[in-house]
Amino acid sequence: MSLKLGVNIDHIATLRQARRAAWPDPVDAAAVCLETGADFIVVHLRKDERHINEKDLALLCKTFPGKIHLECSYTLELEKAALKYKPYSVCIVPEEPGEVTTTGGLKFTPQVESRLLEMIERLHKKGILVSLFVSPDASSVRTAAKLGADIVELCTRDYSEATTAKQTQKLLQDLALSTLLAKELGLEVHAGHGLDYHNVLAVADIGGMSCMNIGFSIVTRSVFAGLPAAVSEMKELL
Repeated sequence: MSLKLGVNIDHIATLRQARRAAWPDPVDAAAVCLETGADFIVVHLRKDERHINEKDLALLCKTFPGKIHLECSYTLELEKAALKYKPYSVCIVPEEPGEVTTTGGLKFTPQVESRLLEMIERLHKKGILVSLFVSPDASSVRTAAKLGADIVELCTRDYSEATTAKQTQKLLQDLALSTLLAKELGLEVHAGHGLDYHNVLAVADIGGMSCMNIGFSIVTRSVFAGLPAAVSEMKELL
């Protein structure tokens, strides 16, 4: 069975922001991705709006209802944007000041869990599915289920950065066991972070996976092959 593909188009906006220009337009990129194999469009609205901004989110949700998967942290400001524009789903991710990219899964503390419970409840009231970006370990998966998430996205950063075959196999086993547990707890399972055309196959082969969310490798491939070809090639792998 073919897995779903969520294409993250943040770095289309990164290119636009490099010149503070009006293009390339993320809406145009989303249309191309959906026409050539993407099942969902993923965008990360960061507090500093360094690539995707709130205007992008508004236009994407209006133009492609039911196809936008928003990543954001659990601040009240970003929650407000999610509730206003009503993407199909929201993945709540950690966000650290100065980070180049997301560094890992959510770190659950009593304070964070309380905040997540509030945000998840309000998103659900608007009919928005909620995903939590978590490390592939049993404790994190169980906490996501306890908090009422619909989906867990397992962080594949460590897997993608493994330098030995032994490390890779251990991390794949962690992903597989976390997927099994998540399914037993009634959660849909996604995976993402650092996945590319070479390392995605082993993760895609894990039984129970539903969707791969991939951005940087697709956008970089598109520089040489074109966006339609880059998306089509990844979808074919899945």
